[in-house]
Amino acid sequence: MHETDTIVAIATPPGAGGVGIVRLSGPQARAIGAAVCGGRRLRPRHAHHARFLDADGAVLDDGIVLWFAAPASYTGEDVVELQAHGSPVVLRELVARCCALGARPARPGEFSERAFLNGRLDLTQAEAVADLIAAGDARAARAARRALDGVFSQRVEALAAALLTARVHVEAAIDFADEPLDTLGGAQLRQRLDAAQGALATLLAEAERGQKLRDGVHAVIVGPPNAGKSSLLNALAGSERAIVTDIAGTTRDLLRETVHLDGLELTLVDTAGLRAGGDPIEQEGMRRARAELARADLALVVLDACAPEAGRAAVAEAVAAVPRRLWIHNKADLLPGAPPPETAEAVWVSARTGAGLPALHARLRALALGEAGEGAEGAFTARARQVEALRRAAEALAQARAELAREAPELAAEALRQAHDALGEITGRIAPDELLGHIFGTFCIGK
Repeated sequence: MHETDTIVAIATPPGAGGVGIVRLSGPQARAIGAAVCGGRRLRPRHAHHARFLDADGAVLDDGIVLWFAAPASYTGEDVVELQAHGSPVVLRELVARCCALGARPARPGEFSERAFLNGRLDLTQAEAVADLIAAGDARAARAARRALDGVFSQRVEALAAALLTARVHVEAAIDFADEPLDTLGGAQLRQRLDAAQGALATLLAEAERGQKLRDGVHAVIVGPPNAGKSSLLNALAGSERAIVTDIAGTTRDLLRETVHLDGLELTLVDTAGLRAGGDPIEQEGMRRARAELARADLALVVLDACAPEAGRAAVAEAVAAVPRRLWIHNKADLLPGAPPPETAEAVWVSARTGAGLPALHARLRALALGEAGEGAEGAFTARARQVEALRRAAEALAQARAELAREAPELAAEALRQAHDALGEITGRIAPDELLGHIFGTFCIGK
């Protein structure tokens, strides 16, 4: 056990409800829970109906009390849950009573932190708990559930084991520095590293998709003035979020809206039209538009279908560095004939009539998730720090491979150590205290 005190918190969301839960964890949890219930004898994993009493013996509420004996509990410690009616007043009184009996209020995420410290969860699984709670759609919830089940952790641990084996091989070869590496199993070692590189590249690609499932995709709507950017935002959002007029430069500031496309969360940012000139306020809007493009995952370039070349050059330059781009020819209903068929980079729509929007939805999902993203049943959620650790591991592994090619086993061993340590940061085998504090500090209180 890493803690000696007992913590308490309300484990259900704020507000009134049918049921509210107060959770205790720590060495005094059973005794405090029994005292709140008037000395009721608790049996592990049995639901007991009880009256919850204050210090004077007055009834605060009645409900169910459950005791989960250590180590077979969420935190690995004794855990007691008091299930009362979901009155915020009653729940606060129960917390105060528990504190009077020796508990202290829990910090945000402290229950999950104790589960990690006591070996009930690794760090990736603990973070998946928060991701599951915060999931904005069914797909993200399923992905978080898979991460909580250990799908991500198991892949990382398998890679870490492979790198450790390779590192042992390389360090053993250092003791025979006069011998060529190929006479010491060098070919087999290179095969192992090649396999590890392939597996790591696959895992990194899946983690990047998992990060998009968790964080959503940041898409910026950009284009020349009066191309219908704000109208497109309203059409995708299904509401009149942006002001739409025929006056060029109506949109001056950034306007954000989160939409869900068949389970995928997309953050849309409407921006000022890009053009030469404009008053100082409009120029500031264009500056902000370019700054938003610098961190966008996807650029939705909106052009007037009746005059697609107007402003194209300036917009093309602005979106050149965005990883994914889709050219959207809006106002297709004003074309004299049928719009051209969609291409790999362009679609024709009408934000006013809705024509072409279903096809646009499909293209947005494909661009957001990338190749094979739609059918990735093994998807799991991932966080930016985990993706960054995988990238560092991949760079170090590539460095190790290069050092072996130069017959420099000492440098290769060091690079393998760096790759192994980067993977260890993901699951928490190597985790500085400040990192843990930052991670669990983002959790809700009571979890």
